[in-house]
Amino acid sequence: MRRTLAVLSALGVLAAALPAHAASQTPGVEKTFLIPSSDGYGVAECLTTGGECGQVVADAWCESQGYAKSASYGIAAQDDYTGAIEAAPAVKPSDRPIRITCRD
Repeated sequence: MRRTLAVLSALGVLAAALPAHAASQTPGVEKTFLIPSSDGYGVAECLTTGGECGQVVADAWCESQGYAKSASYGIAAQDDYTGAIEAAPAVKPSDRPIRITCRD
């Protein structure tokens, strides 16, 4: 009888704690990486054209950085890398860095 009561009490405590634990889980974390388009690895072609290989390369990059997968990728907007500079120099689109946003 005591054992049954102890097991039921333990299950009650666990059941009460479960909703509190689920509510405290944080949503997935996102981080954006800027990669030079001329990094020498030749991945810029995949990441800028929007082809199937782009998703594979972006996911592999995110996994190598410790994230689950990529959320988005492509050529970085000028505001992504020159926001703190008052007079931004004119940059050719092919010279812009590549943006990969990763998430857990």
